[in-house]
Amino acid sequence: MDPIIVGIIGTVTAFLLLFLGMPIALALMLTGFLGIWHLSSFQAALPIASRTIYAVASQYSYMVIPLFLLMGAFAGNSGLIENLYKTFDKWLRKFPGGLGAATIAACAGFAAVSGSAVATAAAMGSIAYPEMKKFNYSPRLATGTIAAGGTLGFLIPPSIGFVVYGMLVEESIGKLLIAGVFPGIALAATFIAIVVVQVRLNPDLAPSSPGTISWKEKLAALKGVREILAVFLIVMGGIYLGWFSPTEAGATGATLLFFVALFKRKLTFNSLFASLQEAIRVSVMVLFLVAGATVFSYFLALSTIPAQLANWVVGLDVSRFVILGIILLVYLFLGCFIDAISMMVLTLPVIFPLVLGLGFDPVFFGVVCVLMMQVGLITPPMGLNLYTIAGSTKDVPLEDVFAGALPFVVPILIIVVLITIFPEIALYLPERMFG
Repeated sequence: MDPIIVGIIGTVTAFLLLFLGMPIALALMLTGFLGIWHLSSFQAALPIASRTIYAVASQYSYMVIPLFLLMGAFAGNSGLIENLYKTFDKWLRKFPGGLGAATIAACAGFAAVSGSAVATAAAMGSIAYPEMKKFNYSPRLATGTIAAGGTLGFLIPPSIGFVVYGMLVEESIGKLLIAGVFPGIALAATFIAIVVVQVRLNPDLAPSSPGTISWKEKLAALKGVREILAVFLIVMGGIYLGWFSPTEAGATGATLLFFVALFKRKLTFNSLFASLQEAIRVSVMVLFLVAGATVFSYFLALSTIPAQLANWVVGLDVSRFVILGIILLVYLFLGCFIDAISMMVLTLPVIFPLVLGLGFDPVFFGVVCVLMMQVGLITPPMGLNLYTIAGSTKDVPLEDVFAGALPFVVPILIIVVLITIFPEIALYLPERMFG
C-alpha cells in the first residue's frame, strides 16, 4: 500500500481513538507503533516504541518542566501573589476597572515565576475574585479577566508551552523563553486596555474603588514585587547572558523561592508534598504526550506526508502568509476542542515541516503557536482556564465565565498579527543572547 495512504489511515485512526476516549498519548503511540510496523517491520517498530519514553525522560531539557512548576508552587505558598495583587491594586486602583487591571498585572507577575496558565488562573481566582465581588464588579468581567490573565502563564517565561514546543521541534528552549518576554508584556498591556475600554463603555461593569492612594503608599507597596522581580531577573537574565541553561535556571529559581517560602514561614509539610505531587503529575503527563508524539512523528516521516505536504504547499502560487493564516485558523478551531499542550503534540509533527518549508523562523512560529494555544485556554467548550475559574468561584454560571472571557480573544489575535508583521517583537532578544 502507498505510504501516504497508510499515513492518512493512521492519522484518521488516531483521531477516531481520541473520539472514543483513549488518552492522547496512548492513541498516538499505538497508532505510530502500528504504522511503523506496517511500513517497515516489527523489529523496527518495537525498539522505537520501547526506547522513546526513556529517550524523552532522559533529555536534559525535560527536567526544566518540574522545576518551573515548583517555582510557581513555592511562589504561591510564600504569599507572593497576594503581595503582587496588593501592589498593583494601589497603583492601578484609579483606572476604570482598576481591580481588573491589577488582576491582569498580578497574573503577569505570577506568570514570570510560574510557567503554568491553569496554576496562574487558579491562584488569582482565589485572591482577586472575592475582592472584585466585594466592590460589586460584574461577575462576567471579574471571571473573564481572571481567566484571560491566567493565560499569560503560557506565554510569559518561564513557560511550559515553550518548553514543550522546543522539545517537539528540537529548537533552543532558552531562545524560545527569551522570545516570550516582549510579546508577554505587550499582551498584558493589551488585556489591561480591554478591561479599561469595557468599563469606559459601560461603567456599571465596575464601580470606582473608594479611597485615594498617596504616592508614599504607592512607593511603599513596591516592596510587594521585589522577590518575584529579583527571581525573574536572575532566572531569565541568567539564560539571556548565557550563565545558565534553562534547566539550571529553573533549579536556581525553584531553590530561591523555596528559601523565600521558608523565610516567610509559609511552607508546611502538606504544602510541600502537594507542590511536589503536582509537579510530578504534570511532568509525567507531558512526558507521555511528547513520547507519544515522537513515535507518531517517526510514523509520519516514514509515510512521507509532512515532506510531500510541505513540497506541495511551497509550490502553490500564493503568499506564505496566506498559508500561515490558514494554519492559525486551524489552531483557532482546534482550540475549542483540544487542550493547549495536546494540540501542540497533535499538530506540530505535520505543521512544523510545512512552516520551515515556507521559510518562517522556528522561534517566531513558536511564539505565534503559543499565542494561539492561549486562545484555546479561554474559548468554549474546552477552555481549561474557564473551567478552573468556574470551579474556584462556584457562584458564577459557566456561561457567564465564557462570555466574560471572549473579549480577551481579540487582543491575543492582535498580538499575533503584530508579531507576524513585525517579527522583531519576538526575535529581537533571542538574536542578541549571549552564550
